[in-house]
Amino acid sequence: MRKIVIDPITRLEGHGKILIYLDEEGRLRDAVLQVPELRGFEAFCRGRRGEEMPQITERICGVCPEAHHLASAKALDAAFHAEVPKAARLQRELFYNAYIFSDHLLHLVFLGGPDLLLPEDVGKAERNVLGVLQRFPELGRQVVAGRAQAQRILELIGGKAIHPVFALPGGVAQPLSEEARATLITAAESLVALGKTMIVVFHEEILPRPEFQALLLAEEAWLPTHYMGLVDEGLAPNFYDGQVRAVSAQGEEIFRLPGAEALSRIGEHWEPWTYVKFPYLVDFGWQGFRAGPDSGIYRVGPLARLNVAERMATPLAQEEYERFLDFFGGKPVHATFAYHWARLIEMVQAAESVLRLAQEPELTGTEVRGKLGQPGEGVGVVEAARGTLFHHYVLNPQGLVERANLIVATTHNAPGIGLSVKHMAAALVEKGRLDEALLNRVEMAFRAYDPCLACATHVWPGRTPVAVEIYDAQGKLLHRLEN
Repeated sequence: MRKIVIDPITRLEGHGKILIYLDEEGRLRDAVLQVPELRGFEAFCRGRRGEEMPQITERICGVCPEAHHLASAKALDAAFHAEVPKAARLQRELFYNAYIFSDHLLHLVFLGGPDLLLPEDVGKAERNVLGVLQRFPELGRQVVAGRAQAQRILELIGGKAIHPVFALPGGVAQPLSEEARATLITAAESLVALGKTMIVVFHEEILPRPEFQALLLAEEAWLPTHYMGLVDEGLAPNFYDGQVRAVSAQGEEIFRLPGAEALSRIGEHWEPWTYVKFPYLVDFGWQGFRAGPDSGIYRVGPLARLNVAERMATPLAQEEYERFLDFFGGKPVHATFAYHWARLIEMVQAAESVLRLAQEPELTGTEVRGKLGQPGEGVGVVEAARGTLFHHYVLNPQGLVERANLIVATTHNAPGIGLSVKHMAAALVEKGRLDEALLNRVEMAFRAYDPCLACATHVWPGRTPVAVEIYDAQGKLLHRLEN
């Protein structure tokens, strides 16, 4: 048996490697994405004061601390039976849409950008953000300026652009001034303008390329799974709040529930070779690593949110959503590489939402924190840039954390990412492409999800399987040790 290792995998948050196994005839035997790092936040959060959790859990990740900060705050709202005043809710939602914009822009240009904006035959030395900026210098300047505006919004509301400190159980730390509102409106207008520019770039530089359209329609990248995401009352995506909606691989609604009830419809499977757990819908059960209408595997994130929604929440995003559906002939869209296009649509909605929320009269209200009740149990759900994020806490009567469980976006997507890697590897091996292009194409399959492996790794209670493999110079396995 021959083993091909892609280690480290590149342009993602966290660490991981891809293992491709071929038999003696050169046929694919298996391909897996392995996550060797372990964080264990759920374990060492036990015994901490509940109100510390928004600052503790946001340290899981430096790319999306905003998501953990607000998921944690929402879980504490529920645990303390607190009603968040409207001014505080508007602050949180505006802040959160600015985060979505900034994070999606980061992926579309810096992480996924080389896959989208550069020809496939570009060499490794140029296949990075520097290669993108060399070919699109004006776009690069606009993107840097746009992200700076988004980060300014995060700092103005959150107290810090990274690892915010403003969200508290029952509300936020302080009201916003009218002077701050003026700054927010100016920044939001620049985000909307950049969103329009990115749509033009996509339709002029990315979508017309035959190789990108081939990826969108490739059979090996078409993964029929179920989908899950937050929607508002009108069934449009809402990143900060709403009900959790799941639809089947055929597009039929499985459930639409508040976060705590939706959490009870999710099971978690584990494998001894990785620290990432594999969630599944309990309605279908764990049927192994395979897609299809009878499998329990579902996906989250930009593509999933567009599949569970019936419309977008803002006009420019709606226009692009309709072009998206026209291209694919309706939904659900199962094309893994459509995650990129969906990310662009969401980025535009986020920019428009920031501008709308900045103009809300009640944004500068002075009542920003509700009364707290006795501590108990709470679930907080938001849509992180990469997908649905659950924080579930059980607090004791003293307000200390007795139990914490986090199911993050990349954990939800772990089964789908593994299948995408395997299907892409199988198709390319069948074509006899065991070269640099194969390795890059396999990486492109997982990069479409914009995975955050730092967020996704957790301890299975009571078991932390560790294995050490020793190979000789010829690649032959000599010895394996495991606990």
